[in-house]
Amino acid sequence: MKRRTLLGAALAGAVVTPAFAVGSARAADPGPSVTQTGNTTLDSQAVFFVSYDGLVNNNSFQKNGLLTYKGYQYAVWYTADKNAVVGRRVLGGTTWSTVQVGHTLKSSDSHNVISMGVSKTDGRLHLNMDSHSDGFTYVKSVAGLLDNPSGLSWIASRFGTPQSTLDGLALTTQFTYPQFVSTPEGKLQLSYRVGISGNGRNAIAEYDGTSWTSLGEWSSSTGTYTSEHGSSTVRNMYLHGIDYDKNGRLHSFFTWREQNGAVMCNSGGITNHDTGYVYSDDRGRTWRNNAGTLVGTTGSSDTVAVTDSGLVVDALNPDHSLMNQESQFTDSSGLPHAIISYVPGRFGQCTTNYVTNRTASGRAFHLRKNSAGTWQKTEIPVALGSSQRTKLVLDKYDNAYAIFPFGRIAGASKSSGYTDWTVLFDGSGLNAFGEVVVDETRIAQDNVLSVLYQETSSGTTPSALHVVDFRLPT
Repeated sequence: MKRRTLLGAALAGAVVTPAFAVGSARAADPGPSVTQTGNTTLDSQAVFFVSYDGLVNNNSFQKNGLLTYKGYQYAVWYTADKNAVVGRRVLGGTTWSTVQVGHTLKSSDSHNVISMGVSKTDGRLHLNMDSHSDGFTYVKSVAGLLDNPSGLSWIASRFGTPQSTLDGLALTTQFTYPQFVSTPEGKLQLSYRVGISGNGRNAIAEYDGTSWTSLGEWSSSTGTYTSEHGSSTVRNMYLHGIDYDKNGRLHSFFTWREQNGAVMCNSGGITNHDTGYVYSDDRGRTWRNNAGTLVGTTGSSDTVAVTDSGLVVDALNPDHSLMNQESQFTDSSGLPHAIISYVPGRFGQCTTNYVTNRTASGRAFHLRKNSAGTWQKTEIPVALGSSQRTKLVLDKYDNAYAIFPFGRIAGASKSSGYTDWTVLFDGSGLNAFGEVVVDETRIAQDNVLSVLYQETSSGTTPSALHVVDFRLPT
């Protein structure tokens, strides 16, 4: 493996001012806007408890907690009595039909999320849930349920018995962070982590409409990383997402989480560092860095490692409470965009309390690759006011939207080079607890942004779970 090199070496908190041409956006293209069109209640009494500063029904890294397919929208959550539920509605409808899938949340761990995926080859809905460095629960529907939603009733018998494997394929006893993604051919892939925080590897399994196959691990936990404070020899790669663009390229932004706290200036921080980027043009079998150099082969001994060259597209040391598992999206040209967040250097060069410092001084940044192949980063002028994550989506005109904790929405236009970020919706009236779930799949279908959020509560008192809809430019 080659020595690690950086694509960017700006000081922590420094932001590159966009200097690229506007590109191909037509003068007539509208800028970003949101118009609230409705707010529906999924559950008036959803389970509520706070762990890892978040809620089990509202982790923005769920892929997918809310999705749209063939004119219907689907949502997943845990009820007050901790039963796993799937709901559906026709797009534009105000009433959700719900069904329990035969599983009960096993512990009060907010990372034991439910994620959904669609296998387009056979029209099944797949659920993976209730895992955080331990075993998972898997449920799939009958074939054709999502292809003929108006013709098939929404009842429990449409779903199979909960399993601890993928139809007999046992992946790992330390499973976390399921993310489903559909390939251009209609196969369904499941991205997940093997191992634990600070000592884990990313892996992929694939469903072809008949059976599941393990493709294997593609990131490494080993190699030496050295900061100005100390060294670490074990880590995990946290993904900001994993998505196919319109051309069939698979993109993934990530950050590294070191096991050894010696790399930090203060033990109250968090050992995340650097934003990296890789892509795959062969459905996740091999991975390349930004320059196109092969850096890993899935299922082999040569996987993507911290010591590989050309991985880092935005350098940052572990002293700024960089968030893991934030957000990414690809635009209409297939270019990758991401939201990352941390405490900029102007607020100090050493965070001493991860939650407190991010809440007081954290900022989100829009990181993207432009048409010339250059990476650009813009600070979004909105205080986080939270330790939690921000979601990113793009509309049909490639305007960008950042969905902040508490349901706040800011937008920036492609025509400005994404320099005109402004608040479009301040979250008023939602009473949202914090982090939200976004339907990444709906926007391309009907230009509506759907946001799932849960009302704030206290202790373990259940609270209402909602989906609020916003019309984007048409």
